[in-house]
Amino acid sequence: MALPPLARARRSAYVALKENAGGCQILGITSFADTVLRQIETVQDTVQEALFEPVTRIGVTGLARAGKTVFITSLVANLLDRGRMPHLLAAADGRIEAAFLQPQPDDTVPRFAFESHLAQLTAARPSWPDSTRAVSQLRLSLRVRRAGLLAGVQGPRTVHVDIVDYPGEWLLDLALLDKSYDAWSAEVLARLENREEAAAFRSVLAETDPAAQLEEPRAQALAQAFTGYLTAARAAGYYDCTPGRFLLPGDLAGSPVLTFAPLPAASAPRKSLRREMARRFEAYKSEVVRPFFRDHFARLDRQVVLVDALGAIHNGPRAVEDMRGAMADILGAFRPGQNAFLTELFRGKRVEKILFAATKADHLHHSQHARLTAIMEALLRGAADRARFAGAQTAAMSIAALRATTEAQITHDGQPLDVVRGTLLETGKQAALYPGALPEDPRQLLSPARDGAEEWLGQDYRVMNFAPSALSLRVGDGPPHIRLDKAAQFLLGDRL
Repeated sequence: MALPPLARARRSAYVALKENAGGCQILGITSFADTVLRQIETVQDTVQEALFEPVTRIGVTGLARAGKTVFITSLVANLLDRGRMPHLLAAADGRIEAAFLQPQPDDTVPRFAFESHLAQLTAARPSWPDSTRAVSQLRLSLRVRRAGLLAGVQGPRTVHVDIVDYPGEWLLDLALLDKSYDAWSAEVLARLENREEAAAFRSVLAETDPAAQLEEPRAQALAQAFTGYLTAARAAGYYDCTPGRFLLPGDLAGSPVLTFAPLPAASAPRKSLRREMARRFEAYKSEVVRPFFRDHFARLDRQVVLVDALGAIHNGPRAVEDMRGAMADILGAFRPGQNAFLTELFRGKRVEKILFAATKADHLHHSQHARLTAIMEALLRGAADRARFAGAQTAAMSIAALRATTEAQITHDGQPLDVVRGTLLETGKQAALYPGALPEDPRQLLSPARDGAEEWLGQDYRVMNFAPSALSLRVGDGPPHIRLDKAAQFLLGDRL
């Protein structure tokens, strides 16, 4: 049976490139072959999706504790049962006739465990699901009646939504692609100079001669001490914890590509410890970071960036500035042109929409949500401007993918105080929280953060960890949320 034209072109290109390579494993030839084949696949996918059933690929990313797993679980649940989605216009108009989960579209990527996570959140004694530890994907299909002039002429169409979950720690590695080992080492060593979490690593480093001949036990000791620092720094609320695979190594645990650490500048003769560390750093970029972004990141149409802004504010000015820098590094992915690899990666492909979402809005009374959104917009102003300049449409929101609190008003010192009530995660007891009044002018937070202040002047911003509330859902209703329907309208409204 004759192959379709695109399939014949793909096979012909593969055969020609294979013959030209002549069995030689030259990086340039392999890279060129990958580029041509990827472009043919992109054309094929585009034609198939335009003529048959369109696919929108949404990447969900963020830093630790931002709530990626809960966001995806609640979004899918509320698209399946749309009773709480009035701001998703296609749902409000009744044009979404059906929504159903499809088999995993990519046989090589784990399926997002939607059913397990939803069962945890809706159990009689609910609990939060575990954090993201690897790439996963889920396909949701929507059968939608057409709007406008075509509504009476053509029948419903099917729109596929592929949601891809990425560990935020891995995404921070993007910034490494533009850095040499020397530059990365200098930056990391300057950051950890005064951090208590780095005391053990600094002790091991002080006993190390970078110019000495490589001894694998010494390299492993350095890498283990550095990994210990990264783990402690992340627990303390820092966001600049790269390389990300040191925290979530997966099947790479113990491999040489994860056995390096920053070292101070020094002469590096052949077979020296520092020379080998630099080689492994470059191998990490080429064998771990580049394939991850090439195989997953390049296929996204829309992107969600989740930020635990309240947690950073609670941790103080340095945490806010640290988070701002980390998010700017992540969003470098949306600026192809400055990095040759990213320019090649995004050729013919562009992320069309980026949503910046401050999560855990249910930790605030609704009267403060506008201030949180304003802080979010100011916090990411530079990164968002660059994304818009590259042609992407952006939006900032304050959301809660799963509402865990209720609002109340109490009297304190004779004055009414707007609070939220919920069940404390640590103790299981009910508590009322007033986190502090966020400023109307975001510069009151961002200026001290940029200036390196140790603490907020005259303010104490508090955060409590709430457990999910027991849910009693009516038929047709998804889990309760705050503005998840507006987020869905921004991400999918034009496709529906």
